[in-house]
Amino acid sequence: MANPHLEYHLQLLQHLRTILVALGEAEQVPEESHTLFLERFDELLTVLPQDPLQSQYLGQDLICQVIQRYPQIAHLVPRDLLWFFAGDCLHFMPDEELDMYQQLEELRFAAQESDQPFDWHQHKQLLSQQRQGSSH
Repeated sequence: MANPHLEYHLQLLQHLRTILVALGEAEQVPEESHTLFLERFDELLTVLPQDPLQSQYLGQDLICQVIQRYPQIAHLVPRDLLWFFAGDCLHFMPDEELDMYQQLEELRFAAQESDQPFDWHQHKQLLSQQRQGSSH
């Protein structure tokens, strides 16, 4: 069974996959290469729950490819996936956003260390509000 953090990111990947499928159905991309790309994406969905660490590079590669191959949907790629897979994905995030995700990750690890529940969405929203408040 995947932990809640991993499960959340798997849900984001599933959502992104539905967007990619819709893109193919709208015939906005070359069909053959798109089909092969979706097969690799499905491979990630299968392998990630079994071996999250080994799947990192495949995830980084695929998320970066989504942004590069399908620029028309780049804005729909969940930012949480960029942070989750890290590596080259981080090049698509501004420094302020990286700082926020770093803080979020530190809070998550602190909660995990003290066996406390952690609500990723709630903490992310609070950090975003704090940042918006301090920039005005």
